Amino acid sequence: MPYRTDRIEHLLSEGVRDKVYPGAVWAVGDSGGVRARGATGVLDPDEPDVQMRPDTVFDVASLTKILAVWASTGALWEDGVLDLDAPLGTFWDEVAGHPLGSVTARQLLTHTAGLPLRAQLKNLYGTDLVAVRRGVLHEALNRPPGEAVEYTDRAALILGYLAEHLSGHPLDRLCADRTWRPLAMDSTRFGPLPADMSPRCAPTELDEATGSHLKGTAHDFSARLLGGVCGIAGVFTILDDVAAFLRYMLAPTTAPTEAGFGTEWTTQSLTVQTGNLQPERGLFWHPAPGTTREQDTWVHYGFTGTGMWISPAQGRWAVLLTNKLYYTRDRQPLADVRNAFRGLAFT
Repeated sequence: MPYRTDRIEHLLSEGVRDKVYPGAVWAVGDSGGVRARGATGVLDPDEPDVQMRPDTVFDVASLTKILAVWASTGALWEDGVLDLDAPLGTFWDEVAGHPLGSVTARQLLTHTAGLPLRAQLKNLYGTDLVAVRRGVLHEALNRPPGEAVEYTDRAALILGYLAEHLSGHPLDRLCADRTWRPLAMDSTRFGPLPADMSPRCAPTELDEATGSHLKGTAHDFSARLLGGVCGIAGVFTILDDVAAFLRYMLAPTTAPTEAGFGTEWTTQSLTVQTGNLQPERGLFWHPAPGTTREQDTWVHYGFTGTGMWISPAQGRWAVLLTNKLYYTRDRQPLADVRNAFRGLAFT
């Protein structure tokens, strides 16, 4: 199975030159493992002698929604604990009698739940964690469930709360027990990072409070407000751990049986679940822009500059981790690089 390694390296090196990101690491592979990988650029422009490496630790932002929430939800579904189509209020007393009680887990996973689109938790509910949880779970919906596809971070936050409720464990422990430890994802964890991991971490955006770039602390304001552990963001990981996760998605028999989700969950998630509504969505995954149903390539992105793709039809996966947020919140320069990278990885 050929991969355009030279062209990938050239593409990503141009991104460093053009200051799309300080550095990047990448890998492409299949159910058998990694077939090609590389690293380019520097960890931190303030330390130009420290190169980006395959074992660099990244704040993966919204990839948390896949590595933590999607995987844990799948484990609970595979266990028969969660019915995706049952209204949440029928089995979750905390939302019974509130607008969210009429919503289903499938609607949360497809962003069709009609949730409020506002995400500034601190501005809405203050800093008391009990008040934040109560506000998120009890607030009125933006529209009736099932009416439109509207992406909102709240869906992942609520699913994280739901996973904790159904499992009886904090989200970080559930993820470690059911996904990360069985898949030997030993460098994956919620932040803040311990002191021995921070030097390997790629810095993200400038923290105005300290005058330095965040390193080892989640960039996402909700994750920081909630102590680092939430469904929205907050996970830190390395290239090889994400590769192990994607490989397992293509071949679940390669991992111990205690790994949570399996073939049925992956298959259902990587199919369109939104009917005629646009944009199309699977379960937290969505079709990669510009790809056809025959190419069957699904993607999830993280705001810090991370992304992962998988194509069951082609039997391939790819991952690109950058810290583009060091330079800018503008999405477009990295979007162009991502689309070109995907083209090289899957054609």
